[in-house]
Amino acid sequence: MMIAAIIVFTIAYVLIASERINRVVAALAGAGVVLAIGVVGANDAFFSKETGIDWNVIFLLFGMMVIVGVLRQTGVFEYVAIWAAKKAKGRPFRVLTLLCLITAVASAGLDNVTTVLLVAPVTLLVCERIGVRPVPFLIAEALASNIGGTATLVGDPPNLIVASRSGLGFNDFLINLGPIVVLMLIAFVALSRFLFRKDFVANPDQVAQVMELDEREAIQDRSLLIRSLAVLALVLAGFTLHSVIGLEPSVVALLGAGLLILVSGLQPQSYLAEIEWETLLFFAGLFILVGSLVKTGVIGYLAAWMVQATGDNVPAAMMLILWGSAGLSAIVDNIPFVATMAPVVGELVNGNGPFVGQNGLWWALVLGADLGGNATAIGASANVVVAGIAKKSGHPISFWEFTRYGAVVALVTLGIATPYLLLRC
Repeated sequence: MMIAAIIVFTIAYVLIASERINRVVAALAGAGVVLAIGVVGANDAFFSKETGIDWNVIFLLFGMMVIVGVLRQTGVFEYVAIWAAKKAKGRPFRVLTLLCLITAVASAGLDNVTTVLLVAPVTLLVCERIGVRPVPFLIAEALASNIGGTATLVGDPPNLIVASRSGLGFNDFLINLGPIVVLMLIAFVALSRFLFRKDFVANPDQVAQVMELDEREAIQDRSLLIRSLAVLALVLAGFTLHSVIGLEPSVVALLGAGLLILVSGLQPQSYLAEIEWETLLFFAGLFILVGSLVKTGVIGYLAAWMVQATGDNVPAAMMLILWGSAGLSAIVDNIPFVATMAPVVGELVNGNGPFVGQNGLWWALVLGADLGGNATAIGASANVVVAGIAKKSGHPISFWEFTRYGAVVALVTLGIATPYLLLRC
């Protein structure tokens, strides 16, 4: 069964990467095959936390898509788009820098998927206003969200898994990862100036028109905006305090979506139109495919091998965990990988061997999984969501276009993380 899982996953991945067929078809077909041949069963695919569809991710996305759909009716995205374009004086690089910094900071306080769901619609409008292609801006924001989300316990789902296994708290993440993430963001902005330089040419006439606009006139329904922002504030507070109130972020998002629908009085077609059904289905298929690798022991075998290969050498263990995690997180979702790897690292850190008390191994796992996800279009949830939004807006992002930029950013940020971890040995 292990061989079958590897073959099916590889074929599906190649089809997704080559874009010979629709990525949703490839993911769902692959999921259907592993179910049909018995690699995973219905319980594994739909009810298992370790090997099945992560319904928390699916319903978090669904709830936030509904909230974004209601917010769109208020004109607030147009308001922020005009404001950002004017603050940047219509210069594309300044616009990209401003939006990426907003995304990164927000991703540290929220999860990165929620952040890109809120920022991507603004980005599309800004780019339309100043006459530039939005694809590089959307890619940059996905990358920035993954970098920014690395800094805190709540910024990226793998961080939550590590926190629960290691006992490390919010302040531990912020103190140990915050400074290096700031350095990575500075490097990322500088790198963006080079990576996306061909797309930093705006339409002068459109820029001049934007500078004359009054962003306040973009608000179409002030009353609905106030109610929507109040509900959004409650949702964001719920995300931050989810461990205190005992509610998963997905439940918070669904409750917020339901409350906003109730107070908005809008017809379903107005906000349901914003739901990225293809993205949700793609995630479902991908979770089942990765789950087949988890169930058959493929990921567990690779994780254990990565650690055993280092012997008693602490720096070597850190580097193998960092770069090995990055490589695997680029091709499989980092959530099940970290869920599999966390017990292995926990055994090393809390056992009786040479790695006892070496919390640097935890930071290597976090940095590798979070930053490695930037390398490909399906390496992180935020990447998949941004690609779905871009496609729906008529600006599809190909697998290889994303990967061409993402791989460079992943290598640079991992290169920055390497000496930082070695200094901690």
